[in-house]
Amino acid sequence: MKNWLFLSIAIIAEVIATSSLKSSEGFTKVLPSMMVVIGYGVAFYFLSLTLKTIPVGIAYAIWSGSGIVLISLIGWLALGQKLDMASAFGMGLIVAGVVIINVFSNATAH
Repeated sequence: MKNWLFLSIAIIAEVIATSSLKSSEGFTKVLPSMMVVIGYGVAFYFLSLTLKTIPVGIAYAIWSGSGIVLISLIGWLALGQKLDMASAFGMGLIVAGVVIINVFSNATAH
């Protein structure tokens, strides 16, 4: 179960880092730039810990798919970016894929 906690931390850290990229204004703002560097460092460290028990393809699919959806939602809710029906449908497919991997795949370490 610890491996899923590590993967969750990796996802959250990556989302924080990616969300801070816009605020860093091309790494010209110190605090947001530090959040980007530290966030990605934490994300990759915890992702590496999950790879001890979860296959890399499965971990990366969950990490990147979850990150895409969360970043898109943050962009929509916090940054006023538009999401149309096609993007919402596509993100729904990503979420469905993550659920299918977690529920039905024998390749994941449950």
